[in-house]
Amino acid sequence: MSYQNWLSYLQSAEKNSMISGRLRKVLYKFPDGRQMAEEYNLDTGIVQRRAWRKCKQLMGQPEWEIELGEEPRQLNWSANQSNGAAGGNGAGDADSLAGPEFTLRESNTAPLLTKRVTKKNIEWRIRNMPYPLEIYNVTADADQRAIIVRTTNKKYYKVIPIPELDRCGVAPSQANLSVHHQFNTLIITYQKPAILCEMEAQVLLLLKDVETETDMDDLLKGLMAK
Repeated sequence: MSYQNWLSYLQSAEKNSMISGRLRKVLYKFPDGRQMAEEYNLDTGIVQRRAWRKCKQLMGQPEWEIELGEEPRQLNWSANQSNGAAGGNGAGDADSLAGPEFTLRESNTAPLLTKRVTKKNIEWRIRNMPYPLEIYNVTADADQRAIIVRTTNKKYYKVIPIPELDRCGVAPSQANLSVHHQFNTLIITYQKPAILCEMEAQVLLLLKDVETETDMDDLLKGLMAK
């Protein structure tokens, strides 16, 4: 399996997990000092958000970098949840998934790139792109291992990495790529290769054995609503 290195990396991490509403939130702490936060939809098993934070610096905490998420927003992992899931060992990371550093602000007119995954596809949306479809040139570049978006009027250029494909050792293919444009939004869809779907299933099996706690606030709200 070409994605075995990725699975081994995940296995090496200290993992804390909790249920909040219809989401399962997982926080990974890797031996190299990096952290990764994910949110999974409990109904579909699809990861909705993923963010990374590099090892601590001498001055302050590094910011979270969003890899995946339909809308940049706070993941909302509170101090109590972090401590509870970590069995009392996570006090130093109480702000790891909460706080203003995890909120991105963009200009109302600047192009805004967001990403999401479905069961069969990876999808990027670039909002605030008013040009008609024929203006865009979207290519899967095997050398750069990325999707490259250009406009013929030279108003926009973007290299979009695909870390999921890198993790399973696959170069992007133009045959898997499709592009649409509507409501001032360029929609790029990439069909997942079979090996990526297989890797995602293996990750879910890995997380199956991770002890998971429940957000008590959500549980109490549910009980009181009955």
